[in-house]
Amino acid sequence: MNPILENQVLQTRRQFFGRAGIRLGGLAMASLLAERSFARSDVHPGLPQLPHFAGKAKAVIYLHMNGGPSQLDTWDYKPGLHDRFEQDLPKEFLGDRITTMTSRQSKFPVAPSRYHFGQYGQCGRRVSELLPHTARIVDDIAVVKTVYTNAINHDPACTFVMSGSEVPGKPSLGSWISYGLGAPTRDLPAFVALIPNFPKGSAAQALFSRMWGPGFLPGRHSGVVLRSGEDPVLYIDNPPGVRREDRRAMLDALGRLNRRGFAKFGDPDIQTRISQYEMAYRMQSSVPELTDLSRESRATKAMYGDRVDTPGSFAQSALLARRLVERGVRMVQIMHRGWDSHNNLPKQLGDQCADTDQACAALVMDLKQRGMLDETLVVWGGEFGRTVYCQGKLTRENYGRDHHPRNFCMWLAGGGVKGGTLLGETDEFSYNGIEDRVHVNEINATILHCLGIDHERFTVRYQGLDQRLTGVEPMNVIRRILA
Repeated sequence: MNPILENQVLQTRRQFFGRAGIRLGGLAMASLLAERSFARSDVHPGLPQLPHFAGKAKAVIYLHMNGGPSQLDTWDYKPGLHDRFEQDLPKEFLGDRITTMTSRQSKFPVAPSRYHFGQYGQCGRRVSELLPHTARIVDDIAVVKTVYTNAINHDPACTFVMSGSEVPGKPSLGSWISYGLGAPTRDLPAFVALIPNFPKGSAAQALFSRMWGPGFLPGRHSGVVLRSGEDPVLYIDNPPGVRREDRRAMLDALGRLNRRGFAKFGDPDIQTRISQYEMAYRMQSSVPELTDLSRESRATKAMYGDRVDTPGSFAQSALLARRLVERGVRMVQIMHRGWDSHNNLPKQLGDQCADTDQACAALVMDLKQRGMLDETLVVWGGEFGRTVYCQGKLTRENYGRDHHPRNFCMWLAGGGVKGGTLLGETDEFSYNGIEDRVHVNEINATILHCLGIDHERFTVRYQGLDQRLTGVEPMNVIRRILA
């Protein structure tokens, strides 16, 4: 007879229950530990080998100004252009890559900015009068004046800046981050996208889901869009007559069916559906709490501006971004539309800046005063810049600008970035970068670095290639702006 089995048969009743009690206690402890582990990471698990090193940032808030803000009217101070008003841009600067919207113009007249640039902060940064609130935080941000991209039109340029490629089908920045690092939140998605309202009369380009899509990564890493307006998530509330316990019973039954389907077919999308159903159930409680701003102080709300209580406003989106990061969301992406100023730029750009400037600055200040800025990376920028030459009729007070991918401005703050720094210089027409040119994928490489990820080692095998966010060409982390 097996001596182990013989020992079990010969044990006394007291020995049996004593040992069983120890075992049951161990099971209970394991259950509690598993529950704690689940609450911490199992809902949004990251890759076991990440991060590669200790990153300064734990979360990212990306403020995307969709349409292409004019660098000449915001950050790239060019006072010498006033002496060149209406002169033709020299052909050696113009080159041969311009859009069809201005390629047939007989002249390319220089349009100086009509805005005053003051000096602010201890760093003495030059900032346009359009951004009076952002001017107050220049010592906390790093401005990169010489970002450039490959694309010259909105859709491919937005796809590029958000996914590292002009070719649709690649994962977005937020999806890469969600896939690699997961998130500590249990009741909210790892990656959230916000699409606020924008001023009337703005030239707004379409936003495509690929900007927050997972591409070839598992579907659970897609950004969850919180809509502007009173109802941020469609169908999150139970229909009339359906109790929460009824919904729980329905999900349990559906989960059992889906697990059978997965066991039979092995389709990973079934697992994604199960996790999404469960997340939606938990969001029935977490989203109303998230969007209830009644506990925010008057001082905090005043910092974000008068429209902070207006559902769908940029100000409210910025405050929600801070609240999302506080609750463990890894990546928040705010996409503000209407920056495509082909004509009537002073009116359109003025409206856009008035709608966003105060809240952008407030977000940085709010994170800082809560001790969160050191672990939260904030990024601001568009998909390209605007031309120095005017599109359409030019006057001293009114002008328009075409798309310009050769140089534009972005800024970063917090999470490993050295505030008060400036990188790059452009020529006298703000038409080409002449010092420290920075590719959009080097911005992405730097974002990953701040999170503790080596962009060259962060790859996924797909279609026979080791795909990565920053593409196949050599890209460098922008170390000169790092703390």
